Amino acid sequence: MIKFKAKYALTFMLIIVLLLGACTPQAGTNVTPPAKNPDQTQQPAPQDKPGDEKEPEPAAPQIDYTTMKPNENGQIMLLMYHGISNKEEEWVRTPENFRKDLENLYQKGYRLITLKDYIDNNIKVEAGYTPVVITFDDGLQNQYNIIEENGEKKIDPNCAVGIIEEFKKKHPDFGQGGSFFVYYSNPFRQKELIKEKYDFLIKNGYEIGNHSYTHENLGELSAEGVQKALALNVKYTQEYLPGYDVFALALPYGIAPKDEKFQYAISGEYEGTKYNNRVILRVGSNPAPAPNHIKFDAARLPRIRASEIKMGGTGIYDYLASFEKHPEKRYISDGNPNTIVIPEKEQENINKDSISDKQLITY
Repeated sequence: MIKFKAKYALTFMLIIVLLLGACTPQAGTNVTPPAKNPDQTQQPAPQDKPGDEKEPEPAAPQIDYTTMKPNENGQIMLLMYHGISNKEEEWVRTPENFRKDLENLYQKGYRLITLKDYIDNNIKVEAGYTPVVITFDDGLQNQYNIIEENGEKKIDPNCAVGIIEEFKKKHPDFGQGGSFFVYYSNPFRQKELIKEKYDFLIKNGYEIGNHSYTHENLGELSAEGVQKALALNVKYTQEYLPGYDVFALALPYGIAPKDEKFQYAISGEYEGTKYNNRVILRVGSNPAPAPNHIKFDAARLPRIRASEIKMGGTGIYDYLASFEKHPEKRYISDGNPNTIVIPEKEQENINKDSISDKQLITY
């Protein structure tokens, strides 16, 4: 009887040893540790105390693409203005008509962006809306005029900058932007105020661009002449704005250097001053392609003349009407700058190499 008990006791001990061994992880085995019991951990840090929990971030709104129909490979208007004055002419808008232009753009769902954000594919526009770029050639005083009132300087409310600034106050969701292509020696025609004006423009989201040194016809110049005209513009701009990136050129008269000299419209150097135009604007008469479109060419971008005289169906209101009739041709944002959303049929027009780290979505 004693031997029998000893036998079973020994057997029982062997079973216990084997079970313990089976429960012990072997070397090289991946074992996920069990979650700790909150009651067995140290006291929570102050930010974990009841009542201090952070509110969960709201989920991104779900967009019904088939209803909103975004097309981030659609066309974008780059509007070209010159003078803002009391008499309407082919190259001049009255202050009233310029205000009308801005109001129509706003009411029809257009939102202002900078030229740089356009060419950099950094378009941040609310879902369902369309970006628009505004440019001004020649650096005229009626584009940016400073007047004195009661002994104090102020922006003329009827110059282009004054009108845009007032409109932005009225409609803060309109966006900001506006590129001024200037030449020398006296941009904006108030020489003692050039620095003050430049500083205000850059501080408030505007851009300064190259319009040659003295409004030369680049198509008539030698290779050296083209480089001199464009480099001197950069040199004098940077005297007022040290280190400023003059990244864009609007061709004077809409005329580019001919043949092999065109390369000097893009980049060059004169007497130690280098320039690099990452975008070149023509006079043009049609909307520009989106930055991911296969036809996008930053060195040859067309603009639309913001006028109602001698337009021949190619002015600002012609294209506003055209986009109303054919909304599928218009760039319509999905509201997310990290995605490129297009209809499936638009895939063949996408330059996929240009998308970079953005996500392409089709519907």
